[in-house]
Amino acid sequence: MSDDQGDGMDHELPESLLPYDEWVEDAYREVMLRAIDYASTEGLPGEHHFYLTFLTDYPGVIIPDRLRAQYPHDMTIVIQHQFWDLKVDREALTVSVGLSFGGIGSILVIPFAAITAFADPHIRMALRFTVEPAEMATEVDEPMTTPAETPKENGTGEEGQVVSLDAFRKRPQ
Repeated sequence: MSDDQGDGMDHELPESLLPYDEWVEDAYREVMLRAIDYASTEGLPGEHHFYLTFLTDYPGVIIPDRLRAQYPHDMTIVIQHQFWDLKVDREALTVSVGLSFGGIGSILVIPFAAITAFADPHIRMALRFTVEPAEMATEVDEPMTTPAETPKENGTGEEGQVVSLDAFRKRPQ
């Protein structure tokens, strides 16, 4: 045995030239998306329910202004008893869901990349995701067409309010 092998450094793993961490996180995101997709078509079986935490200030997140004011950085929603229009849109890379906040129905549109955590407390399963700072700086070039852009009855007898995020985007000088 040479002196180099006995220096106590042999317990450290070499740096991987393959992005295993990224691949594992992608696989976990796929598990989350499959669970949400399943619930959107089959409903939530038994006592299963989901906690979904996401960055409210991430580009492309569409939530009512009052919720953005209340949750300026991140928010956790519960998908359990009262939700509607749950959808995974793999083309737009978003999850959308209708939820009631203070008796007012709202459609939330959340880019996959804005999701920081997913949990199913019934089975004590929780996943955490990394949001890269570079992703946060990405500007959305074209407005997305989403269910929130279509006014719908929200259960209160009033039409839902359509909110455009274009007014809040930074424009080139």
